[in-house]
Amino acid sequence: MDSEALEEARERLIRYLEDLDWRYRRDVDRIESWDYVLLSEAVLFLKSLISPRNEQLAGHSSLELLWKAARTGDAEVSDDFIAEFLHLFKALKRQADVYPSYLMEGHEPPDFQKYEGREAACMRSDFLDHMGRQMDSYLVRYPTGLLPEVARRREENRNRILDALGAGLDDWLDWKWQFRNVFKDREGLEIIKKVVRLEEEQEQAILLALENRVPFGVTPHYLHLMDQEPGGLDFAVRAQVFPPMKYVKSMMAHKKDRKLAFDFMRERDTSPVDLVTRRYPRVAIIKPYDSCPQICVYCQRNWEITEPLMASALAPRERIDAAIDWFADHPEMMDVLVTGGDSLVMSDDLLDYILGRLSEIPHLHSIRIATRVPITVPQRITEELCEIFASYYELGKQTLYMVTHFQHPYEISPETAKAIKRVKMQGMGVYNQEVFTFANCRRFETAAVRIGIKQIGVDPYYTFNMKGKTEMEDYAVPIARILQERKEEARLLPGIFRTDEPVFNVPFLGKDHLRGWQNHEVISITADGRRVYTFLPWEKNIVRVKPYIYTDVPILRFLQRLEERGEDPEEYRSIWYYY
Repeated sequence: MDSEALEEARERLIRYLEDLDWRYRRDVDRIESWDYVLLSEAVLFLKSLISPRNEQLAGHSSLELLWKAARTGDAEVSDDFIAEFLHLFKALKRQADVYPSYLMEGHEPPDFQKYEGREAACMRSDFLDHMGRQMDSYLVRYPTGLLPEVARRREENRNRILDALGAGLDDWLDWKWQFRNVFKDREGLEIIKKVVRLEEEQEQAILLALENRVPFGVTPHYLHLMDQEPGGLDFAVRAQVFPPMKYVKSMMAHKKDRKLAFDFMRERDTSPVDLVTRRYPRVAIIKPYDSCPQICVYCQRNWEITEPLMASALAPRERIDAAIDWFADHPEMMDVLVTGGDSLVMSDDLLDYILGRLSEIPHLHSIRIATRVPITVPQRITEELCEIFASYYELGKQTLYMVTHFQHPYEISPETAKAIKRVKMQGMGVYNQEVFTFANCRRFETAAVRIGIKQIGVDPYYTFNMKGKTEMEDYAVPIARILQERKEEARLLPGIFRTDEPVFNVPFLGKDHLRGWQNHEVISITADGRRVYTFLPWEKNIVRVKPYIYTDVPILRFLQRLEERGEDPEEYRSIWYYY
C-alpha cells in the first residue's frame, strides 16, 4: 500500500519473502514441518508470480493487479483471482486450510512417537483401518457394470434398444450389426430418446450437432450402459458422447478452419509422411483408419472427423503401404502405435495385412493397437480376431499390446470383461490411457477406475490432462486437481493399482510428466483467476527448446461446478496448495 510505484512494491515484496523464508530456515521461530512445507512452497509460488521474467512470458502481471488493489482499493479481477491469493496468503501466514484432512474425519491420529513395539504397531494398524474405511466410503459411489443390480438394469435397456430396432439377441452379439446401427442421425436420436431420458438442452445440442455435421455417434452397446434417468452413476458415460451446447457452437464457429483451430497437438507439423505422426525418437503412430464406431466428445482429432465410420475414414492401400514403408526405412523406430480413429474398425483381413507387414520390420520390437472397441463394441473382439493377434505375438522377437481407454468404472460390463479376457489369453498386455475430465474427477473416482480395470486384466498406463482445447473447456479440470488426486488418492492404493503416470501433452513435442516440479512452473494468475503454466518439454536437458505456455481453468469455478454436482468443496480444500 505504501509503494509509490510497481517496481518498489516488487522489491519490498521480494525482501519480505526472503526474510520470511530465511527466518524459518534459520529456525529462529519454531514451525512444524507440515506447516513449513506448505509455507516454503507458497513462498516459491509467489516468487514465481512476481518474477519480471515470468511476467514477460505470461504477457501480464499479477503483481500489478495486487498493487493496484492495495493502492486504490479495487482492481478489475474475478472472485477466482481473489480466491487464489486468499489461499496463498493463508499459507504464508501459516493458516492454510489443509488439516484435519477429510480422510481423518472422526478420528484423531495418535502421537506415534510416544509408543513403540506391538502397541505402536496396533495403533498404527487401527489408524490405517480408519483411512481404508474412509476410502471405501468414496469408492462405493462408483460401481462397475459387473454388479448384478447394474447388469439387470442394462439388460432392460438392451431389450428396449432391440425392440426399437426390431432385432434379437443374435443381432446384439454381432459386431457388424452394432456398427450398422450406430445412432448418428435424427432417426438414431429418436431411438436414444426411447431408451434414456435426455435433458432438453442436451437434446438441442445433439440436434444442432447433427444439423452442422459436428461429430456425434453412440453405439447400441454403449447406449445400454446408461441409466434411464440421468444421474450420478452414468454422468461420465453420457458426458463421453453427448456434446455440451458450448462445444457444438464452438465447433460450428470454426467449421471452415477446424484443422487449424483445433489441431492442438500440431499433428500437421509432426507428420513426416501421410498417416504417420512422430514426436519421439523411438516411436511413432500410424493412422490407417480415421474414425470410430462412436465419437468421444473431447476427441483429440475432432478436427478431422465428421461422423462415426465415415466413408472417407479408411486410407487407400497405397497410402497405408507408404506409411509402413516409412517405418521400414527408419531403423530408429522400435515401437509403433496403430491408431486413428479406432484401428479395430478395420476388417480382419486388413488388420492381418497391416500387422503382417509391420511384423516383418526387424527393428520394430513392439506393435501397439489403440482401440476403445472393448468398451464401445466389445462384440468386435472375436475369437477370429484374437487368432490374428496370436499369430503376431512372438516372445523374444516382437510383442503385441493393446492400449485402450476406460474413462469410468461404469463403462465396465460383463461383455467388456470377456473381451479383455480373450485378448489376455493370447499373452497380450492391455493398458489403459484415461483422460482426466470433469466427468471423472471427483474424490477417488479415478482410483475406482484403476481398481475396476485391474480386476478385468487391464493395467493403468497414463492419466492425461484435458489439454488446452478451448472448445472443450466444460470438460477441463485444473492441473492442481490432477496433482491432488495423484498424491492424496492414488497414493493410497497398492502399487500395482497406480502404475499410471499423470501427463500433460505439450503441442508438437509430446508428454510432460506432472508428478514433480521439474518440468512445470506456475508463472502467473490472470485477472479471471486462471493459473498460467510454463512447461519445459522432455528434451530440456538434451536440446535447447523453448517452454510452452498453458493457461488453466480457474480452481474456484471448478469447485463451484463440483458443488453443483453435489460435492462438498471442503473435501477438496487442499487443492489450492498443489502447484
